[in-house]
Parts: sequence; C-alpha cells; structure tokens
Amino acid sequence: MEYLHIIVLAVVQGVTEFLPVSSSGHLVLANELLEALSLPTMPDMLELNIVLHAGTLLAVLVVYWRQVCRVLGEDRRAIISLLIGSLPALAVGLPLHEIAALRNALGNPLLAASLLPVTGLLLLWGARRASGHVELAALRPWQALVVGLFQAAAILPGISRSGATIAAGLAVGLRRDTAATFSFLLAIPAICGAVLLEARQMVLGSTSTLGAGPLLAGMAASCLVGVISLRWLLRWLQGGRLHYFAWWCIPVGVAATLWLLLAPAV
Repeated sequence: MEYLHIIVLAVVQGVTEFLPVSSSGHLVLANELLEALSLPTMPDMLELNIVLHAGTLLAVLVVYWRQVCRVLGEDRRAIISLLIGSLPALAVGLPLHEIAALRNALGNPLLAASLLPVTGLLLLWGARRASGHVELAALRPWQALVVGLFQAAAILPGISRSGATIAAGLAVGLRRDTAATFSFLLAIPAICGAVLLEARQMVLGSTSTLGAGPLLAGMAASCLVGVISLRWLLRWLQGGRLHYFAWWCIPVGVAATLWLLLAPAV
C-alpha cells in the first residue's frame, strides 16, 4: 500500500509540476484525500516532496538538455542571473529545512487549499501582461531578483512556482518564451539545493521515514509522467492559454477549503 500511495502522489506531482497549478498544494491535498479514504498517509510530506521534485527535475533535463547546454554555453551571463534569482529561495529554504515547525506548516492542507485561488489570481494577472522585449541575455539583476522573490513565495503549498515565476517575468518585461525558459532554468538550482539538503538528512538518518524502494519508485514515476506532461504542455501553451489554469485553481481551492472547514462538523 505504501508503494501504491507514493505512485499516486508521484503521478500527481508529475502532472502538476509543469502545469501552473502548484504541485506541492496538490500533493498535500491528495495526501489529505487519501487519508479521508482511510489509506495510509505519508509521515513526512516535505521529504516526499523533495524526492518527487527530483524526479521532475530529471524530466526537465530530459526534455530541455539541449536548450540548457546551448543557453549556458552561449551566454555565461545567464549563470549570474540564475544565481541572483536563486538567492531568495536559498534564504527562505535553509531555515525552513532546519526548523521542524515550519516544515510541518508546509504540510497543512488548509493552507494549501486557501492559497490555490491566489495562484489563480496570479495567473489571471500574468495573462493580462503583454509580452515584453527582454531576452535572457539582457536580463538585469533586479529583474532576476524579482522573479526569484516570486519563486521563494512558491515554497508555500498552493502557490505555483512555474505560474508565479512566469507571471513575475512578464511583469518585469520579459518575452513570454524568455519568461518560461528562465522559470524552468531557475527550477534547476532550487530543486538541486533542496534535494542535497534532504539527502544529507536521509544519510544521517534523522528525518527519513520512508524506505529507499518506495522513494525510488516515486522518483521514477514522477520523472516519466513529468516528461509526458512537459512535452504535452509545451505544445498546448503555444496558444497563450496560461490563464486557463486559473479556472482550475480557483474553484478547486475554494471547494477544498470548504471541505476542510466543514468536514469536522459532518
């Protein structure tokens, strides 16, 4: 049953990581739903989040490896922009990883549900922004920092990392394709850093509560589903339909919030 539970969550992660609907929020709510169905729950959602994100990171590298090599090879200034954009997530993520109370707060399903509509509003706001003219090579430090601040906010469950960073990129004048490219490139150091931190804890044996087998199965499933989802999404988003996902996030967030608030009284 542990394998089945993790595979279900891995599929949720693989589908929602690239759609701007908050994979972490959907993982928390999916875990809560499985608990309501009397299925076993994951004792450490942050640990599982890290492993499943590692799977989707592999999916990004599988789909984007040529583009990543080309961008980083042709213009080394992109590396500086990535470092600047990664600083806010680093500043938030390090203390978060070390303080158990904050880690546990990220697994709060009511928090995840209530923030999903915020993602919806971000998507609607981003969809109203006209495509700018700034290319990745011309990205200024303050623009990279603004996008990085939105990525740091997406550590909260229910806030979509891709949706928030793409919307922020559009707000500071990036072209639509540049905003998407920078968003995915910015995910690489963020996820790598989180995976390294969690790997250190798992090696020390202080926080690991899941076996290596289920975790590897979850990583493989999230990678496979992630590759399929990303390839589909890249084709589907060519029509500029970012705001469509808002009409998923808002009603799902409202419905889940009402369910969580009313469930104890039922």
